Formats: sequence, C-alpha cells, structure tokens
Amino acid sequence: MNVISIVGRLTHDPDLRTTTTGKQVASFSVAVNKRFKPQDGSADADFFRVSAWGQTAEYVSNYLSKGRLVAVSGRIESRKFTDRDGNNRETWEVTADSVQGLDRPRDDDGGSGSAAVMAGGNAMPSVDEFDPFADE
Repeated sequence: MNVISIVGRLTHDPDLRTTTTGKQVASFSVAVNKRFKPQDGSADADFFRVSAWGQTAEYVSNYLSKGRLVAVSGRIESRKFTDRDGNNRETWEVTADSVQGLDRPRDDDGGSGSAAVMAGGNAMPSVDEFDPFADE
C-alpha cells in the first residue's frame, strides 16, 4: 500500500500549469517539522515536493500560499530523468489525492481563501456564522 499523509507549511506559492493535454497541475513543497530537534545542527524539517491535479490543483492555486498550514494525503511516486549535464537522476514526490488548508489566511495575505473550503469546492460556514439551531 502506498499512502502518505503530511501536515506542514508551504515553502513557496503554488505553481499552476496546464499540460499539453489540458490537465491542470499545481506544484508546491511542504516543510514538515521533525518531532525532535537534531543535535548536530542539521535542518529541523523535512521538505516534500507535492503535485496536485485537476480540481485539487485549482483549489491549491486559488486558496493557498507560502506559509499556509496544509494537510496533504496522497501517494509517493518516483521519477527518473536525465539532467542538463547528462547525469541520470531519480526524484521522489508526493502526488496529492487531497489537500486541506488548516489555518486561515493572514490579513496581509489578501484574503485569498478560507480554511473551511476543501478541494472539491464545498464551503462550510465559519465558526462565527454557524448556528446549528437556526431554521433553514
């Protein structure tokens, strides 16, 4: 079984592209803090490259930005390629099945979304607006 779930912060704004076949893909990376701070002075976070496709890519591009806390669920995939110098390389990345924003955007973020909106477009009322006893 190939399943991964990570929670961390975006290290840069997502990059949305459209493939030659018309599919949308968003690329971004997520920094995930390590449970224990390394004593040797090495990085205290792991960095994951993530790609999201279709509606998930649109959600990521429209509502998430650098510094936002996200939960990503998906699978790990490897890719082999030849770099500019002719060296064979292999890279690993997370292909997201779902991405959720876990925090609200800061005021200086331009109001680019809400944590209550998930990939798929279903918006939930904010905590301040929700009244479970109100007549519909």
